[in-house]
Amino acid sequence: MAAKKKEISLQININNDEQWSEALALKGLIVVDVYQQWCGPCRAVVGLFRKIKNELGDELLHFATAEADGIEALEMYRGKCEPTFLFYAGGELVSVLRGPNAPLLQKTIQEELSNEKNVLEHGGARRAVKDEGLTEEEEVNDDTEDHPHDEDVTVPTDKSYTVAIIKPDVVAHGKADEIIMKIQDAGFVILAHEERTLTEAEAQDFYQHKAAEPYFQELVQFMSSGPSHVLVISKTEGCEDVIPAWREFIGPADVEEARREQPESLRAQYGSESLLNGLHGSSDRERASRELAFFFPNFSFSVWDSRPEEEPVERTLALVRPDAARENREEILSRIRQAGFRVAMQKELMLTEEQVRLFYSTHVEEEYFNSLMENMTSGPVLALALVKEGAVEHWRNILGPKDPIKAKNEQPDSLRAQFSVENSSINQLHGSSSSEEAEKEISFFFPPEDTLAVIKPDTQHKEEILEEIQAKGFTISQLKDTILSREMAEEFYKEHREKPFFSQLVDYMCRNRGEFCRAQKSTIFKISFIR
Repeated sequence: MAAKKKEISLQININNDEQWSEALALKGLIVVDVYQQWCGPCRAVVGLFRKIKNELGDELLHFATAEADGIEALEMYRGKCEPTFLFYAGGELVSVLRGPNAPLLQKTIQEELSNEKNVLEHGGARRAVKDEGLTEEEEVNDDTEDHPHDEDVTVPTDKSYTVAIIKPDVVAHGKADEIIMKIQDAGFVILAHEERTLTEAEAQDFYQHKAAEPYFQELVQFMSSGPSHVLVISKTEGCEDVIPAWREFIGPADVEEARREQPESLRAQYGSESLLNGLHGSSDRERASRELAFFFPNFSFSVWDSRPEEEPVERTLALVRPDAARENREEILSRIRQAGFRVAMQKELMLTEEQVRLFYSTHVEEEYFNSLMENMTSGPVLALALVKEGAVEHWRNILGPKDPIKAKNEQPDSLRAQFSVENSSINQLHGSSSSEEAEKEISFFFPPEDTLAVIKPDTQHKEEILEEIQAKGFTISQLKDTILSREMAEEFYKEHREKPFFSQLVDYMCRNRGEFCRAQKSTIFKISFIR
């Protein structure tokens, strides 16, 4: 009889509101597999439930299936076929888990059962939670303009950043807000914050660098099992590179090592095992750039926080030689953006032999120069001015060795290895060797152009205007505050001489000459820009 009762407790079927109320009134922890009639309960976990129930043999643990279509309290779960498990104790929701992730499901059951026993034995308060993933979906449906995937994220160019993830197991236990408070208390600045449930395809793409690891599929299932919190993190003061600071703060990836060596770290406090270590942090700047582009494709860099006397970013020249430009142009541009570079200028052009000799003047006597000449004049070259902190070194690192064969053998993931041309000793991508060389090479392909500009009389905030002009990449020279004579104004706007507003414009530009001269001055300056 006892065995039969045990089996019945495993197979509670909830089909209406009355049965739902009865189930929530049960003493102990009840784990509810929410399903719909057309989708069915998650059969993959039935065996797991039976195994856990038999191992624990605990009368305070109950498993149930609930048909969302017939239960008013589960209305918001209709129209979805993603496995969802709700954990209730004392009639309150204490945890939520999505996806048939067996290790995480078993871990959550054991933890919540232990929590409920502690409440029943010592009279503590239960920690009720909200289904954060469901709340996010409701907000998205109500206002599509607030969809987090469409947000424009601005990252200051003078600050280093890293991508952090609060993983599904921690979010399911309602610890995300607590961790975010600790992050801010430690002096980190959160530049962007998004709650997001990864699909399996997104998780596979994000962790593609771990595809060869034996735990890869388990990692993908875990990371797509429920909502994560994705954050872009920087630091306020005294930290040139936030990446090592953040990795020190979260602790080693191995939870046991974290508990042993850094017990105050976040992974030591919130992690339970290798895959369930609670948090993620970018491993280096290149990885941080790729992860930023993955989660926030509309991100941009702001120069306003940078000091005007310092160059906040560095530039380098990238050349995509004709064969690669013809066959792999878009893929290479995509890889450049994924690496965190901004393409400041771009030009496609056919080089003459004279131009090739001039650009590669130090290579003319080399044995390979004839092959290089033939390659560089065989079709259009794509020239790019790339902008990023440490752009020269970063670009050369991801390019790999100059010799395509050496690149394939030693750095198969490098761009020169992946976009090499069969039976050719000429690599398909070029990068400047130093910041000084980069400026010379950029000027070769993008010579500066000059124009005259005027800030008109009575204009307010002239200093701010000039600062913004410089921030956009213009160089200002020969600046002068002056009062225009009528002859000067007519000459300056001569292309508008036949327009009906010409006389009014001239009058405005030179009005009140001789009176209130300081207030009526125009600011005239010459600006240069590299196109």
